[in-house]
Parts: sequence; C-alpha cells; structure tokens
Amino acid sequence: MSGLVRPWSWAFAAAGLTYAATVALTGVQGAPGLLVATLTFASFSVLVGLGQMAVITLGPGNVDLSIPAVMTLAGTLSLKLMDGAAGTEAWGLLAALGIGLGAGAANYALILLLRIPPIIATLSASFMFQSLAVWSNRGLRIKPPDTLATFSTGATLGMPNLAWIALLAAAVFWVLIERSAYGRRLSAIGQNARAARLAGVPVEGVRAATYLLSAVMAALAGFWLACFSGGAALNMGAEYLLMSIAVVVIGGSSIAGGNSNVPGIWGAAMFMFLIVSMLNSYGLGAGVRLILTGAVIIAIVAAASGRRAAA
Repeated sequence: MSGLVRPWSWAFAAAGLTYAATVALTGVQGAPGLLVATLTFASFSVLVGLGQMAVITLGPGNVDLSIPAVMTLAGTLSLKLMDGAAGTEAWGLLAALGIGLGAGAANYALILLLRIPPIIATLSASFMFQSLAVWSNRGLRIKPPDTLATFSTGATLGMPNLAWIALLAAAVFWVLIERSAYGRRLSAIGQNARAARLAGVPVEGVRAATYLLSAVMAALAGFWLACFSGGAALNMGAEYLLMSIAVVVIGGSSIAGGNSNVPGIWGAAMFMFLIVSMLNSYGLGAGVRLILTGAVIIAIVAAASGRRAAA
C-alpha cells in the first residue's frame, strides 16, 4: 500500500485540508475566489520552485540564493524596456529571459572560476543584481503594456492564465527531469558526483545548465509578477527566497539531492499560499507566518531524515 503513495501526495493532501479549513472559516461563498487566488499566487512559487528544485537536486551545498534579486532585476528592466508601449510584449519577455541567462552565467562563473561555494556565490551575486535593479529603477514604477496586464490577471477556461503558464512549465520540467539525458545526469550527480564524473557524466556542464535554468525561471517569474502587479517593485522577490526552498522540501524532493519531485512543487505551492490565507483569516501577522513556515520545513526535513534512517 505504501508503494501506491507518492511523495507528492502529502503536499496535495495538506493543500486540500488547508483549503477546506479556510473555506470553513471564511464561508462557502468565498470558495471559488479562494481557489482562483490560490492557483494564481501559487504559480509564481511554482516557477521559482522548479528552478530551485533542479539546483538542490545537484546535491549538498547547492542552492540558488539569487532568485529574489533576479526576479527584481528581470521585472524592472523588462518593464523599463517596454515602457508600457503596445507591440513591445515579446521584446520584454525576451529581455527578461536574457537577463536570467546572464544572471545564471554570472552565478556559475563565481562558483567555477573563483571556487566559491554556491550558497556564497549566489548570495554575493544577488547583491550585484539587486544593486543594478535599484540603479535602473530610480524609484519609478513603470506599468506593463495593457495586453500583458490584462493577460496576467485574466483566465482561460476558468483557470488563471498564470496557472496555465506554470502548469506548462511544470510539464516541461517533468519531461526534462524524468525523460531526458539531462535529468538522468542531474540525478546521478546529486547521488554521487564523483561516481558520475568517473562514469563520463559532464558534471560541470550539467551544473552550469542547472544554474542557468534556475535563473531563467526566476526571471520568468519576475516578469509575470511585475505584469500582474502593475509594475516592478524593488522588494517584489523578497518572499520567494524562503518560498522557493520551502516548496521544494515540502513537495517531496530530497534536500540532500539526487531526487526531484515536479508534481510536488504544485501541491506545496498551493499549500503554502493557503496557510498564509488561513493565518490572515485569523488576523495573524507576517512574523507568525514566517515562524510557521520555518516550523513546517523543519518538521518535514526531520520526518524525511527519519524515513531515510529507518530504510
């Protein structure tokens, strides 16, 4: 029976229970709106979580702490390039993705050339990215083109457009992780980097691609968050540092690396948003929410460690 229970099942079960508890607290009439809000805001966590998941799968010590700054930089510069003008939407999206590629390359250059641990390299790079965003923003809040603002806040077939984008991204990642040579190499490196290198796996090439992928996903999330919010803010990515790690851990991926869980990212992202919504319904503040988030992560990591020890 236990073999029928997937690691991601617990994340979706927790999301379902939290949804039911929140509806019971706020009233059944608010259930549809809560579901739409959950799918919308969880989409941003899914986008950054997918990239962070790939990095964490590389093994111990690998984590991308530059995600919030990359989101801010991509959102700020892409909206500044478009300047609210119609017909610039594609250029803005391409600019955001290009910024992601540049940020990922900078992260990996610090890791490879200077032999800096990833956690230090990406944290250091984040200060540079954030400074560029501050310098380019200069306190201005540029609105996105009307087409992007309408699309990012709209829905198709009853589901938010942003949720469709995140769902497509998750499907692409599932194929990439589960059905491609890249995914097999990524897992091999996470399980034993030395053995993977001896087996002929291009370890540094896979690591470089993974950090590029993480930054591109952060840039994509920053672009859509800026469009959805009506403009880029200098603190727009702050909450996604902890969130990007939380959805990976809660979603069932191994914090020790070597094992990814794409479906669990969605379940964990919805669960985290619903927890915040429920706490807001009780009138609890941001401090309590952060404490609870940390407690949930600690509990899940401890439970996962216990299962591995028992095995």
